[in-house]
Amino acid sequence: MISKTTLISEDIQQLYKLYQDIGWFGHTPENIGVIYNASTHIFVAVHQQKIVGCARALSDGVFNAAIYDVIVHPRDQRQGIGKKLLHQLCDTFRSVSCIHLISTIGHTDFYESCGFKLLKTGMGIYQKENLAETYLYK
Repeated sequence: MISKTTLISEDIQQLYKLYQDIGWFGHTPENIGVIYNASTHIFVAVHQQKIVGCARALSDGVFNAAIYDVIVHPRDQRQGIGKKLLHQLCDTFRSVSCIHLISTIGHTDFYESCGFKLLKTGMGIYQKENLAETYLYK
């Protein structure tokens, strides 16, 4: 079941475990709480009272929305959960001019299958050197 939500402390602990399970070890329960509390839109996929997937976004509600952290537990991947989470977010932003996202390496095909296209003018600044080396052209 996928639903729009606000998070409680038990959800933060479940999300922390989910981030660990997908190998995103830089996230702590504290910074997960911060980033989700700062998000304007949060959708979660729940199975047997456990969060198995989530997606979050920030939006001004008029011109732009930025989607972050579309994640699904490895055992639940390839079942359409990520696509459903993404479509729920995009449906929420029907009146917004542009929806942005930055894909992790190796996942652009998934986002293209959901209707996203590569940007002609996308740019970024990464403060951490390892992320800059991974995501930016020289």
